[in-house]
Amino acid sequence: MSSYCHNTEFKLILNKNLTDLHLYLPNLLCYLGYKSPTMQITSLEQYHNEYKKSIENPEVFWDGVANEFSWKQKWTKTLEWNFDSPNVKWFINGKFNITENAIDRHLSTKANKTAFIWEPNSVDAEHRIITYQNLHDEVCKLANTLKSLGIKKGDRVCIYMPMIPEAVFAMLACARIGAVHSVVFAGFSASALSGRIQDSDCKIVLTTDGAYRGVKDIPIKAVVDEALEVCLSVKNVLVYKHTNTPISMQEGRDLIWQDVVYTASNTCEPELMDSEDVLFILYTSGSTGKPKGVVHTCGGYMVYTCYTFQNVFQMDSSVSSLPEGEMPKAERELFWCTADVGWITGHSYIAYGPLLAGASAVLFEGVPTFPDAGRFWRVIDKYKVTHFYTAPTAIRALEAAGLDFVKPYKLDSLKVLGSVGEPINEEAWHWYNKNIGKEKCPIVDTWWQTETGGILISALAGVTPTKPSFATLPMPGIQPLLVDEKGNEISGNNVEGNLCIKFPWPSMIRTTYGDHDRCKKEYFSTYPGLYFTGDGCRRDENGFYRITGRVDDVMNISGHRIGTAEVESAINAHADVVESAVVGYPHDIKGQGIYAYVIVPSTTKDHESLKKEIIAEVNKIIGPIAKPDKIQIVSGLPKTRSGKIMRRILRKVAEGDVSNLGDTSTLLDPAVVDEIVNGKL
Repeated sequence: MSSYCHNTEFKLILNKNLTDLHLYLPNLLCYLGYKSPTMQITSLEQYHNEYKKSIENPEVFWDGVANEFSWKQKWTKTLEWNFDSPNVKWFINGKFNITENAIDRHLSTKANKTAFIWEPNSVDAEHRIITYQNLHDEVCKLANTLKSLGIKKGDRVCIYMPMIPEAVFAMLACARIGAVHSVVFAGFSASALSGRIQDSDCKIVLTTDGAYRGVKDIPIKAVVDEALEVCLSVKNVLVYKHTNTPISMQEGRDLIWQDVVYTASNTCEPELMDSEDVLFILYTSGSTGKPKGVVHTCGGYMVYTCYTFQNVFQMDSSVSSLPEGEMPKAERELFWCTADVGWITGHSYIAYGPLLAGASAVLFEGVPTFPDAGRFWRVIDKYKVTHFYTAPTAIRALEAAGLDFVKPYKLDSLKVLGSVGEPINEEAWHWYNKNIGKEKCPIVDTWWQTETGGILISALAGVTPTKPSFATLPMPGIQPLLVDEKGNEISGNNVEGNLCIKFPWPSMIRTTYGDHDRCKKEYFSTYPGLYFTGDGCRRDENGFYRITGRVDDVMNISGHRIGTAEVESAINAHADVVESAVVGYPHDIKGQGIYAYVIVPSTTKDHESLKKEIIAEVNKIIGPIAKPDKIQIVSGLPKTRSGKIMRRILRKVAEGDVSNLGDTSTLLDPAVVDEIVNGKL
């Protein structure tokens, strides 16, 4: 008999209405000892076999994975695609609802199991435990509230909230009724928020009165109020009282969450969704100034995020019901992804992936250095976290803080460590491995993007080999290749080139909201017939992949992509700025920092005050995440005679590599290069 399920659970399943059997069949199979070889890889040999099957016959492979989920109507065709349009469809005509798979199908066996432990910003505040039953009830209440406010299938809903459980409830409530959620990171400015609301034509904003972030109290509702001054589509604002700070409420528009949601019914039938119906829009920076709304659809995203979560992290999510209110014990597995749900990592590996797998996870409101640099390690010990997933930026910052903040903590519950957001450098990898993992935890260095929906290249914890600073091997179904600047494939090992993907995977981007041509131009036009990642990549002698960084005009700042054009536009909004050019440069903590070259009128004397004003302008237009680390005032920029800025030269100067700037004689004004080099910060 399987150790994963119990007799009581079997009886619960048998007592269920047979019309809902599709929801409980996976748990019944679990009781009978069935474990899908497709769904979870447990050996290196199996990885190679599954990968081979996934490449030779991808449709049959993904059929096998998708069959593990609950569908009201099975798909009639697995895949249609071309990368020229582009047009990609998975599990065509399949009907289901993702929340049934993330919540309802677990209730027969895991109703009292912990879905989330919420750890607040303050160490003195009370944590919260949300069971799968609690989650179901809260999601249904909010879903019913949204319906009462006129929100229906296909409507866009903006979520602008800190890392509290209600942010996840909001996402799932939208999915429950077929509304499209657009989560905006609560660190973005009013201007950035309004632009995203307007682009997706949102009908409602879900938010809070305020937020805590370390020692800061952030006025969230005030930001929303400012943003909505130009957003005519928004009819309601639903405000969760989190900090109890005074806020203004607009009569007829604004509602207090606690007043309307808490009294709503906790039963809400899930909306029947097509596999290719839109699940969410998530905005990300590109090579042009305007952020683009990346569109993900229901079916493929569900299948791929769950599959990658289970295989990359190798969690045993099958532990059954915990007593009401009980936190997971040491022998039980607990996942903690430190990301924010405002980013794709939070979508895929906080809100959806773990829930689809029936896992228990931590939600963290705070920051890694508050009240001190031991906060992460304190939380790991407090809840006995087994699987820990964070960004290299955080690892480097905590490394710099010193081991005195690590030594008080045992960290003996940890089984797997993960890295996400940017390539992890070798020094940080070794520090993480030695001091946090105690050299006994495999490190999965995951590479993926907002556009990919889920992890594309990564080790599988304890199953496939790891190598410091290498993402290593592609997930089953992922067909990477390296190309040169002309698009010619670079075969063999010990080679380097631009990373592309030549075959679709279920969770890939479908379009950019309202502008399909932009999707085509940014991802599928550079190298026809291929998805271009925008990243450079090295493949070593073993066929392991190492991401070397962006090759386009996009910077990776603390694991978050920011387009140079977007920052330049914000800098240029300052009245005293004539022109600017922005590049990334190596930064000890953030991975990449932002270096801005700024032209101002010759009459401007107080450059230091001006720099402060520029930073304030960027904060106002985009948010603190995009503020320049260095601002160099220059009289001109290196331009070709056609007016193109030679960013290659600016990058080399910012990086401190001025030994080989190439031929500058063809520039409009070659002398400006010497000035820039001599004035380097």
